[in-house]
Amino acid sequence: MSVWYQKKISIRQRSRGCHLITDEILRQLPELKNIQIGMLNVFIQHTSASLTINENCDPSVRVDMESMLNEIAPEEFPYTHDDEGTDDMPAHVKSSIFGCSLNIPITNGKLNLGTWQGIWLGEHRNRGGQRNIVCTIQGQKN
Repeated sequence: MSVWYQKKISIRQRSRGCHLITDEILRQLPELKNIQIGMLNVFIQHTSASLTINENCDPSVRVDMESMLNEIAPEEFPYTHDDEGTDDMPAHVKSSIFGCSLNIPITNGKLNLGTWQGIWLGEHRNRGGQRNIVCTIQGQKN
């Protein structure tokens, strides 16, 4: 039987940087275990934070990624949009680079990620706050 589930979940506030959030998402999606084959769409409802899939083991990759993003979109640039602070426009640029949604296959009740893959939150503001994510599951039930 084909099913759809949709749920808005909250991701706790984090400092600026790249954060592994796979487990935090999975804890809030018990419905996933009932899907034999399907897809999970993960969509962040913010323009200054982002989602991507990358290295889930070595935390230095997340540190290096944040350093590279700061080189690509520095705060010290003559942005026109500067009403919300020096970290805001670079946050929009970084969010556009990573993106706001992911599609991940589901196989036998689990995300079918590679061995070294995990879901990252890119928190691009100095004080971004709690982040809202809409998760949509579509697939065949066990």
